Amino acid sequence: MIADRLDRYIARNVLWAIIVVQVVLLGLDLVITYINDLDDVEGDYGAFEVLLYLLMRLPWRFYQYAPVGVLIGALIGLGSMASSNELTVMRAAGRSLARILWGVMKPIILVIVVVLLTAEYVSPRTEQFANAWRLEQLQGEGAVVTERGGWQREGDTFYRFGAIRADNTVLDLTRYAFEGQELREATAAERAVWEDGRWTLEEVRITRFLDERTETEQHERLEWQTRLTPEQLSRLLRPVNSQAPSELWAYARYLQGQGLQATQPLLYFWQKILMPLTMASLVLVAASFVFGPLRSVAAGTRVFYGVITGLSFKYLQDLLAPASTVFGFSPAWAVLGPTLLCAAVGFYLLRRSG
Repeated sequence: MIADRLDRYIARNVLWAIIVVQVVLLGLDLVITYINDLDDVEGDYGAFEVLLYLLMRLPWRFYQYAPVGVLIGALIGLGSMASSNELTVMRAAGRSLARILWGVMKPIILVIVVVLLTAEYVSPRTEQFANAWRLEQLQGEGAVVTERGGWQREGDTFYRFGAIRADNTVLDLTRYAFEGQELREATAAERAVWEDGRWTLEEVRITRFLDERTETEQHERLEWQTRLTPEQLSRLLRPVNSQAPSELWAYARYLQGQGLQATQPLLYFWQKILMPLTMASLVLVAASFVFGPLRSVAAGTRVFYGVITGLSFKYLQDLLAPASTVFGFSPAWAVLGPTLLCAAVGFYLLRRSG
């Protein structure tokens, strides 16, 4: 009974610290981003609309800051108990280091569940809705969902898309059809409309490249035969890092089916799937700071070293991401490598502390 109460006490302190840190991080990010985004105010998109847009994006920001929030929160929660000698009393009473760590991990499991559910079901939808809402305020109803174009290959045909609107209308579509290495046909359409489960091109201009001449024809409407769906195009034109794990996996499989590299979607997929292991390794590092070489320093110093550790972890992952493309190893190792390194450092420091 006493052991369970101690577990709950440790878990409550750590969870409360993580919540406070997360709120502070999100608040600072909201204020800084709000001031920066006031430059985009125009027409019906005023200062209040900017604030609403940023509030809609809070789930995505929460996911982004979760690992750093867990690291700093665990440092503060454990550090406050260490400063008041509560951890020393627990150890003197026979509480093992492993049991204390288990008490720390209990709230982390809850945080992991919330983060994974947010990444899969909440943030992708709020991001898409927020971007569509913002651009509709700027451009009117049915505005463009994304402001960047994209390229896609389908067999010997290559597509360039300008954008896709909230009503599943593709704008500025160009199609290049090849035979081997030779370009045989180029099709340009002002838009492609999704109706009754199929695509229809509008305002179409087709140029055919024959052996010694070219032929041009125009059509007001023309059926577009393709396996691409509005969902696939939305994934193509949306930022890859904002997509759900299931969407990233489906997108990667589609790219691989077309004989294309899928390094980027697979990288973000493994980042999200391995998030529980990442958080657990960061908590081990935080615990090693409290019980290990930083146990006698001030709380602010521990937080500073925690921030440096979190940034170093992120930068290492960012460096390994392009390296996986250059050297041809799996993107999973670009995520798993820094995670295992953090876990190894944490275990080493904890073993030295006894």
